Amino acid sequence: MATKEFKKAARIILVGAPGVGKGTQAERLMKRYPQLSAVSSGDLLRESVRNKTPLGLEADSFIRAGNLVPDEMILKLILNELKSKRWVSSQSSVTDASPAEPSKNPSASFILDGFPRTAAQASRLDSLIPINLVVSLITPVNIILSRIASRWVHAPSGRVYNTDFNAPKVAGKDDITGELLTKRTDDDEETWKSRLRKFDETSQPLLEHYDRKGVLWTVKGNSSDEISPKLFQEFESRFA
Repeated sequence: MATKEFKKAARIILVGAPGVGKGTQAERLMKRYPQLSAVSSGDLLRESVRNKTPLGLEADSFIRAGNLVPDEMILKLILNELKSKRWVSSQSSVTDASPAEPSKNPSASFILDGFPRTAAQASRLDSLIPINLVVSLITPVNIILSRIASRWVHAPSGRVYNTDFNAPKVAGKDDITGELLTKRTDDDEETWKSRLRKFDETSQPLLEHYDRKGVLWTVKGNSSDEISPKLFQEFESRFA
């Protein structure tokens, strides 16, 4: 399939409950549209701490004290990454009164992962750089819980299997090593119901924020394979 050209830069956030397949959709988007890059706040934070940058050292002091890294610090990490790619002006700052003027070049297209998680964080991000598509991924709770019940892992390697759609070749054993598969300690139904409730509580104000901005689009499906074609179609109608 020929790669479709973008007519403008896409600045995207995917919002979805744990277990909905957000990572799968991000991977599929980037595979289908090589112009898209991933900007992960978690990866940027870990890299900054590992490289002992001034921002990383400051963030590490919060982490070691058992505190959350302040939003302002995460925003600086994101802005620094965008500046390093020349997707915003090198003069941009998180203290600017107005948002950075982002590059209109289609190559300046990215999926932002890990931030924002709340409406307050979204407001701060708005003041930094305008997001032009927020995708709300929805899969029924009973389907998500069924996926988790069917999930088995090979703990040493991190390989994940699902007896419904990605079963191991030999039941209960890792395909590569033949070692026994196990359940994650937190993969029980009550833990997941609690996670999903918490996600609903925090995500609703976030989605309402982006709905008011006119950039929210919702897609529903029982599986990633059901959602992906709808997502591609919407994406192309907006950007390709």
